[in-house]
Parts: sequence; structure tokens; C-alpha cells
Amino acid sequence: MMIRIVKMTFVPERVPEFLELFAARKERIRNQEGCSHLELLKDIAQDNVYFTYSYWDGPEYLEQYRCSDFFADTWKHTKALFADKAQAWSVRQEVVLD
Repeated sequence: MMIRIVKMTFVPERVPEFLELFAARKERIRNQEGCSHLELLKDIAQDNVYFTYSYWDGPEYLEQYRCSDFFADTWKHTKALFADKAQAWSVRQEVVLD
């Protein structure tokens, strides 16, 4: 399993548009093959910074989603609201030994 974290900084007055877009599309994203979890997080210090936090069964499933027409359309509408370039990380949970 991999975890995908995407940081998005929006033009402050465009945040409501993003929240509407996310609400309309979150279930379809959650139902993508290989996606087992999706949530939206908001930065405590900056009201216009959000993160998506999602679990994928593997990088091939994330790539399949990223190559879809649905993602292309969603990302096109999301990017139009940005104040800064998005940042993304793909990570995995490590076992910490005491």
C-alpha cells in the first residue's frame, strides 16, 4: 500500500469553488480501482492550503487513475484555482522498531 499526499494552495477567494468541486467528485475518486481511502485536510495556519490524503493499493493504481479522463478533467478545474504550484508525495508507512 502507498499513501499519496497532495498539497494545494488556492487563491483565497476561490476556495469555495474548490470545496464544491471536491464534494462533487470525492465519491468517484474514492471508488477508483485501487483507492481504499481519501480525505481532505485543511492547514491550520493558512485557510487556503489543503491536502488530499489517499491510500492506494500500489503505484500502478494511482497511475491508472492519473491517466484517466476523469482525473484530467478534475485536475484541469482544480489547477485553475491555484495560487501556487501543487506539491505531491508518495510514501509508505514504515515499521518502527523500539
